[in-house]
Amino acid sequence: MVKAWYMDDSTEDQRLEHYANPDKPEFINLEELYKKTGVEHFILDAKKYKEDGKLDKIRKERGYSYEDELTCSKECLPDYENKLKHFFTEHLHTDEEIRFVLEGSGYFDVRDQDDKWIRIFVTPGDLIVIPAGIYHRFTLDTNNFIKAKRYFVGEPVWLPYNRPADNMSCRQAYLENMKKIQNNI
Repeated sequence: MVKAWYMDDSTEDQRLEHYANPDKPEFINLEELYKKTGVEHFILDAKKYKEDGKLDKIRKERGYSYEDELTCSKECLPDYENKLKHFFTEHLHTDEEIRFVLEGSGYFDVRDQDDKWIRIFVTPGDLIVIPAGIYHRFTLDTNNFIKAKRYFVGEPVWLPYNRPADNMSCRQAYLENMKKIQNNI
C-alpha cells in the first residue's frame, strides 16, 4: 500500500525515508495527496493484473495505448549510478508519468502547492499517475530494485525538463488545474 509523507531537506543518502519530522512523521492519505499535488493512485494486483481486467479498464478510460517495462537495478540498468542521478534531478514532463510497480519498491518525490517535497513510497500493485507539469523526481529505496510498467498516451515522449521550467505551457496548465482542485475542496 502506498504511503506518502512530507520530507526533510537533507542531502544524506536519497534512498532513505527522509521524514520531515522523524520522531512524528507527517503522513498524507491518498485524498490529501491528490488535493495537494494532483497525483492519482490506483491499487492493482501485481500478480493477477493480466487476468482481472482492472488495468485494462484504466488504460481504456485514460487512453494509455503504449506500454513498456523497466527494471531498475545495478544488474539490469546500464550506467546505473548516472541514471539514478538523472532520475533524481528535479524535473517535469509535458505528459503524465504513469508507473505500475510489479516488483520491488522506490520513491516518487513531488512538490506540493507550497513547494514542499512529499515522498511517495510505491510497492508492487501501486499504479501512480504523476500529472504533466508537476515538479518531481524518482529514486530507489535501500533495496535498490524496482520493476515497473510505464504507460503513455500514444507514442512515448519522455523528455524531462529540469527546474526551472515555470514558463512551459504544461506547468501553467498544471497550476491552473491545481487551482480548480483546491476550489473544489
